[in-house]
Amino acid sequence: MIQADATWAAPRPASHSIHCCQLSENTISNTSSVSSLLASPHFLRRVLWLDAATGTATGLLQLLLADALAAWLGLPAQLVIGSGWLILAYVAGITWIATRAIIPRAPVWALIAGNLLWVLACLSLLLGPLVTPTLLGKTFIAVQAVTVGLLLELQWLGMRHAPVRPAW
Repeated sequence: MIQADATWAAPRPASHSIHCCQLSENTISNTSSVSSLLASPHFLRRVLWLDAATGTATGLLQLLLADALAAWLGLPAQLVIGSGWLILAYVAGITWIATRAIIPRAPVWALIAGNLLWVLACLSLLLGPLVTPTLLGKTFIAVQAVTVGLLLELQWLGMRHAPVRPAW
């Protein structure tokens, strides 16, 4: 049987306990800062504009450099062009939603669903037999999946913290 030795657990210096308290206060402060950010009435609108900006850049890149991208990424040019147009159509929808005085909830949930489908499509391209992208192509697709996944998460958080407005 093991007996506890009273000298084994030495008392901690006072500076350690102060440091722990400071860490806890910083953690609480950071948590409240995130809560304040999410509670901001502008959070969701800013996330929508961020999604629109990244989508515009990606869509235009894919349309303007379609042939070069297709060769570098090891993807069919039709896929690069078609997804570029799809992204720009999605951006048009985001722009319409983000310019409303009150952001309509149902279309934002549709955007979130669209982002989820985009992430799943990226994963199917990476893991499935449909295409054989180059290493750069795999990286391009993975970066899109991660970026869209983060935007999806931010939109979802924005919807969870957005005030509910009556329909009348």
